[in-house]
Amino acid sequence: MVKKRHSGLLVVGAIGVVFGDIGTSPLYVLQAIFGVSSLSLTPEDIRGVISLIIWSVTLVVTVKYISLIMRANNRGEGGIMALIALIWRTRLAKRKKAVFTILSLIGVSLFFGDSIITPAISVLSAVEGTKLIAPQLTQFVVPITLTILAGLFALQSKGTGTIGVLFGPIMIAWFIVSAIGGLMHVIDYPAILSALLPGVAVEFFLSHPLQGFIAMGAVVLAITGTEALYADMGHFGRPAISHGWLLLVFPALLLTYLGQGALVTQHPETIHSPFFLMFPQELQLPVIVLATFATLIASQAVISGAFSLARQAVALGFLPRLTIKHTSREEVGQVYLPFLNWIIAGLVAMVVIGFGSASNLASAFGMAVSGTLAIDTILFLAVMYLTWKRKIIVVAITGILLLSVDLLFLSSSFTKLFHGAWLPIGLAVAAFIVLSTWHKGHRIISRERHLLEGSLQDFVNKLHHSRVPRIPGYAIYLGHNVGNAPLALHMTVDQLKELHKNVVVVSVKTAHIPHVPERSRIVFDGLGHPHDNISHVTLQFGYKDTPNVPRALEYARHQSAEIDFDPRKATYFISIAQPVVGRNHRMSRWRKHLYLAMMRNASRPTDFFKLPLDRTVEMSSFVEL
Repeated sequence: MVKKRHSGLLVVGAIGVVFGDIGTSPLYVLQAIFGVSSLSLTPEDIRGVISLIIWSVTLVVTVKYISLIMRANNRGEGGIMALIALIWRTRLAKRKKAVFTILSLIGVSLFFGDSIITPAISVLSAVEGTKLIAPQLTQFVVPITLTILAGLFALQSKGTGTIGVLFGPIMIAWFIVSAIGGLMHVIDYPAILSALLPGVAVEFFLSHPLQGFIAMGAVVLAITGTEALYADMGHFGRPAISHGWLLLVFPALLLTYLGQGALVTQHPETIHSPFFLMFPQELQLPVIVLATFATLIASQAVISGAFSLARQAVALGFLPRLTIKHTSREEVGQVYLPFLNWIIAGLVAMVVIGFGSASNLASAFGMAVSGTLAIDTILFLAVMYLTWKRKIIVVAITGILLLSVDLLFLSSSFTKLFHGAWLPIGLAVAAFIVLSTWHKGHRIISRERHLLEGSLQDFVNKLHHSRVPRIPGYAIYLGHNVGNAPLALHMTVDQLKELHKNVVVVSVKTAHIPHVPERSRIVFDGLGHPHDNISHVTLQFGYKDTPNVPRALEYARHQSAEIDFDPRKATYFISIAQPVVGRNHRMSRWRKHLYLAMMRNASRPTDFFKLPLDRTVEMSSFVEL
């Protein structure tokens, strides 16, 4: 009974967090499709469009993600980062891994673009509903939207823990209300049910090939947020997400789209706002209020997803160390990144002001969504072949079936290039430049440090035969490369001409798995000279773990005799590499300066590794970039 109740709560939580984006798509999808295409509002065309929407949702969400891609998980975690981590763990050649890494960076970049467009289009579409009740408020739609979004971003530092418990019930109410609104019009016009037949979508596309192709660039808006189903799998699990989708969300969306189709067929003049006009005039205001809450929840989910993705990118070396604040003591996944929050907020405000309406933003939205879907498919196919060892013929058939739909969406979105699709491309290019520049610069600096540091074993052997004075106390040196002598250790011996009596060299690694249990995080390495009182340990964290070095050492202290001192009373030494622009041609000069700018805005290693400020010595060394 307890397990069932717990599973029920997971389903409610998944409905509240995971389905917000795709659940609010009916607010703008239908009018966007007829807005970008030259289709007429005939019963045949309307049924064909509704059938396209329904079968796109069915094939992409139910078949592709729920049934297939969500089976590819990295110890329960999903998303682009999980897929690339699975590929990295294979014995693939470095160059081929580099190709998949670039693909994943493009996908991550598109997701960041999505996290900017989603809040803008979602809240705009909800606020625009006020024009039905009070047309004189039209000029205030953008200011009201900006005010609501400003409040949303201002509340990010408080975390979603306190208001998160309301997400599930609100979204359940949203789906039930949407379904009832659609059902009323389906009952009035049952002929719309023929849109459930796949033949209607195929017949429509064959009879309107050009218009159908252009329309697919807007049909993709019906599957926005699909990546969230996969990315949030670690929070709720595949069963909870699958049950929430199949038992409530999917049926509610079917009724909502069918109801809108029935309404527009009988009253073509309602195409400018078919969702809100499904309801009687006296109910429209409460529905608008509910829609505003639902779109805020959808926006919150995407913003939180951007925080989580950025945190993983930091751990895997694609972004500099950013200030990360935990907003919940119970949920380690609830994080807040102040710098990223206000960058997104500023860009969202610019998008709202620049486009001014949800219909104008619709063309921009499809590109980000379709690009992410296609990259997910490619990485999934690689996992099928490299990790699951499926036969090439099975992978090929799966690829043809999945990529044919993805590439149709993607190519159709390119037709909107000059009507807004340039926005997500521009945002993705900017994000890709940032991610790839940091990754490449970080690798160059790491190689340079590796050469300067030398072997830790050689350093200890040399120290064993020297007469360096040893002072009382315990010192912990954080290393950058496993097995190497930290630069701070070199400087202490070579410049200060002394060393603490007891020394522990700590190397921190990030594993290609989301979480590493505390009992498995530490590995002791013998250095061959026990009487020198110098030991080496490796701390391994998952890419979704918070690297807290003192806490990990304190845990190890109670598990092993190797650490017989209190880590909270030791002195920590950390070497900070100060990059300087050199003359090598491994990186263009403008990218070097971009790397330096990111380096200057990165959080201090002392803060990132949770070292005690009053007992940490930071030592800088210049490294050529």
